[in-house]
Amino acid sequence: MASRLLAAACHVSPIPFSAVKTTEKCIQFINHAASNSANLIVFPESYIPAFPVWSSILAPTQNHAFFELMVKESIYADGEELGALREAAKKNRVMVSIGISEKVRGRHGTLFNSNIIIGEDGEVKVHHRKLMPTWFEKLTWAPGDGHGLRIAELGLGNGKARVGALICGENTNPLARYSMMAQGEQVHISTWPAVWPSVIPKPIREPDIKTSDAEEHKIGSAEKRTNYDNIAANRTRAAAHCFEGKCFGILCAGHLDTANIQSISERSGDPNYVTKVLEAAPRAATMFLGPTGAALPAYVVDPSNGEKQDREFLQLEEDVLYSELDLERCIEGKQYHDVVGGYQRFDVFDLKVDRSRKDPITFI
Repeated sequence: MASRLLAAACHVSPIPFSAVKTTEKCIQFINHAASNSANLIVFPESYIPAFPVWSSILAPTQNHAFFELMVKESIYADGEELGALREAAKKNRVMVSIGISEKVRGRHGTLFNSNIIIGEDGEVKVHHRKLMPTWFEKLTWAPGDGHGLRIAELGLGNGKARVGALICGENTNPLARYSMMAQGEQVHISTWPAVWPSVIPKPIREPDIKTSDAEEHKIGSAEKRTNYDNIAANRTRAAAHCFEGKCFGILCAGHLDTANIQSISERSGDPNYVTKVLEAAPRAATMFLGPTGAALPAYVVDPSNGEKQDREFLQLEEDVLYSELDLERCIEGKQYHDVVGGYQRFDVFDLKVDRSRKDPITFI
């Protein structure tokens, strides 16, 4: 029985504010990864059309134009862009996990941070809407529901791999994570934005702002805080899930390139400030983890000669990271801590998950 799969994590940037062009780029990467024998191909959080990082930098009163653009370029779960991705998955006989900003027919302006898993047959296996937008994401996305807390099965010859996915901060939610473990998840996908600005470095602030001594003290204290460590935070959460669930982890983060920085900055009203903040923000990383939470060997493929080059993670450059996952390695750890079996107390704990899709109105 086949127990190995080759996973490809695409550390890529979207084409600035263009769902059509980003979809085309996505298909190019699907074809490319499939040509390198990948079975499972993963893309970052809200890859189509973009992640709303501007909301972490600008005041809500400066976000209106960005929101309108986001609504315009977000895509339908049954739309043309997803249709093209489904066709690419079917053509290449691969499973694809893709993060999208989803809009809903008949509800103009309502968006969800969603992740779609497409099977090798081109059918949508999982359509998940992020349970709760994190922090500044609430300016863009509505809360999702439990409908997408499901596992997809990837065919591997005579065997199958059970694949699940959670979006960014959901990997901090113990109950959401447990709901995936309890379904026999063997490969856990966690998707992340390219950057997560949480503190504005002091040199970027305008030097001519007049403040009182008390205000200066408050600002000075705030400036001592360090910016969010994307790599450490994301890896800690993903590693905990892998260790607890005895599963493999695929951390797939977006890549922030110069074109996207420029596109966001020039629309902001203060291009110099936004550019500096985005350039200073720590980048997230794309990597693979094993069932103990330890990093897995991975590689990129040199396009000029097809040679494999060892790489533990991708952070600053756009590329595809590959790693072979041997599902048999998910078994041994269950003898120590099977948190959905012998190491659980079902008489003490009882988790119920509502998978119903929530609609704004019910007609009788």
